[in-house]
Parts: sequence; C-alpha cells; structure tokens
Amino acid sequence: MRTRVKICCISSIDEAQLAIRKGADAVGLVGAMPSGPGPISDQKIREIAAQIPPPIGCFLLTQEEKSDEIAEHLLRTGVPTVQLVRHLSIVETMHLDRVLLTTRRVQVIHMEGPEALDLIEKYEPHVHAFLLDSGKPGADIPELGGTGRTHDWELSRAFVEKAKKPVFLAGGLTPENVGDAIARVKPFGVDVCSGVRTNGHLDPKKLDAFMSAVRTADRHR
Repeated sequence: MRTRVKICCISSIDEAQLAIRKGADAVGLVGAMPSGPGPISDQKIREIAAQIPPPIGCFLLTQEEKSDEIAEHLLRTGVPTVQLVRHLSIVETMHLDRVLLTTRRVQVIHMEGPEALDLIEKYEPHVHAFLLDSGKPGADIPELGGTGRTHDWELSRAFVEKAKKPVFLAGGLTPENVGDAIARVKPFGVDVCSGVRTNGHLDPKKLDAFMSAVRTADRHR
C-alpha cells in the first residue's frame, strides 16, 4: 500500500507547484482560522486551486460550522474537497448531505482522548475520509490544526483499525518521525505543514527528506 501525502498550508501557486513536483498527492489551502499557521484569503485560495491539475487533490480547510456557510465558502474558493476542522453537530453534518452533493468531505478528528473513537459512528456515513490531528477546539483560543504537536499514535492506530473510511494522520509530523508514524498507525495518508517548512516557507530539502521517509516506510508496510 502506498501512503498518500498531503502538503498543507500552501500559500502560493509556486508552493503548490513545488509540492506537486516533489510528489504530493494533495495540497491543503487554509481559510480564516482563530489560530495556527497558513491562513490565506479566499481570493488567493481560488487562484491557487484553479492551477491544481488532476489528479492532485485540493482541500479547503474551513472553520465554518453551519452547512450553508460551508457551502458558501466552497463556492467562493472553487475547491473540490472540503476539510472540516471543527467537530460539526450531527444536524449540520446531515444537512451537508443535501447541500454538498458532489463535494468530497474530510472530517478532522482532534485526538484529545479515547472519546475520539466514538466520533467514527457519528461521522462515517457522511464523509469520504477522516483526518486525525492534535488540535484543541475547546481552548480559549481554539486550535484547529497546524499545532506542530504529535498526539497519541496508539489511539490513532485504534481509530484506523475501527474506521471503514480512509484516515489521514496529521500533527507534528517531520522527516524524522513520519516513518515511525506510518509503521505504528498505518494510515491511508499523512498530512504535514510545519514539518517541511523553514522560516514559514516550504523547504525543498525537507520535502525531499519527508517524501523519502514515507517511501522507505511504505517498503516495510
């Protein structure tokens, strides 16, 4: 099995092209957030998304919690896949079934404890994939991604084993630890932001090292 790689916090067309040249399967474009790295304007997201060639995936990270506002955010940006970084209510999740007929949905699960496993049953009928991250949505200033912190990979492994939908692993991944993460969690894909950046900019050498570590781990899966 080949581990998919998503490079997040893309800030320009040049960064998107660099990520793709280095082997990224998908890129993430971050909308307005209460904290964390990478937010860019909706206009910039739209400009970058228009330049992403198939079959490369393109994800919009949105903090919106209402189905109509999520749909409007997608309409403004023209991105084909939405990454929902908050734990939506079941009412809004079900309403999205009616308003996002063709948009692929990835639900972020913030792995704060074993209760995260209970969210599989809640969301799985309504999404195409999960993404496990290290945020704290209930903090005074909500953390919804881009924390640079790892979480309990044994819990993530349990999530992967229980879920029937593909699962991406995020949170503090680097060229040094991604191989261990893949071996322990066995995710469908990995997602990285700060781990392949230097002074906020996408670093070609770190990208090469990250991709090499992923492919080495794949050979031992």
